[in-house]
Amino acid sequence: LSHTLTSASESKREQFRRYLEKAGVLDSLTNVLVALYEETEKPSNALEYPYTALNTLQQKYDQLTEENKELRSRLLQYEPAQDAGTE
Repeated sequence: LSHTLTSASESKREQFRRYLEKAGVLDSLTNVLVALYEETEKPSNALEYPYTALNTLQQKYDQLTEENKELRSRLLQYEPAQDAGTE
């Protein structure tokens, strides 16, 4: 019984790890920790650093998404719609 519970627990852990990996969570956390490692002046609260870094990345992502949307809109002014047939 103990072996079965251990195997089930390990299986759930492995599924969760694959889920985190597929979602990009592990890469994001690794990148944040590497950035913290490379900081010359380490912050006094190391636990706060990942939150700040991830928030900054989210803001940059939102900004770039908005910029991409605007650029696509401007591009459509100069290029004919793709679904329009040629005459």
